[in-house]
Amino acid sequence: MKRSIKKGFGFGLTSGVITTLGMMVGLNASTHSKLAVIGGIIAIAIADAFSDAMGIHIAEETENRHSTREIWEATFSTWASKFVVALTFVVPVLVFKLDAAIAVSVIWGLSLIIIFSYHMARRQAVKPHIVVLEHVAIVVLVIIITHYVGKWIAALCC
Repeated sequence: MKRSIKKGFGFGLTSGVITTLGMMVGLNASTHSKLAVIGGIIAIAIADAFSDAMGIHIAEETENRHSTREIWEATFSTWASKFVVALTFVVPVLVFKLDAAIAVSVIWGLSLIIIFSYHMARRQAVKPHIVVLEHVAIVVLVIIITHYVGKWIAALCC
């Protein structure tokens, strides 16, 4: 796989998991509404996928060392991976009760991060367990923070 595509894919996948899980956990903690969670997932799949793709596009342009083709490959692979990864989180919400869907989504998201981090570490010839633990810790931190922020917002508003 080309470097520009790998870069976009890795960014989109990671951002898709972290952003979507954070939003889902926070919205669930504050609203307990399937509709709000599904709406949030779709909004992230659309708006944040474009935002991340534009961010990668501009970052690649500012380096002034990539061809136009490489820039657009990174842009598109970021958008596509973020969009698809984010949308996969709709499935558990449609299939399960909301609390179970959140748990399934956390397991799904952590699995994606673990698998991607493991393969990335192996390609870079570094100890996979260190990379995996570091990345999982960040995701878990986001989940914890957004859960408590959601609870705090619910306590303030209702």
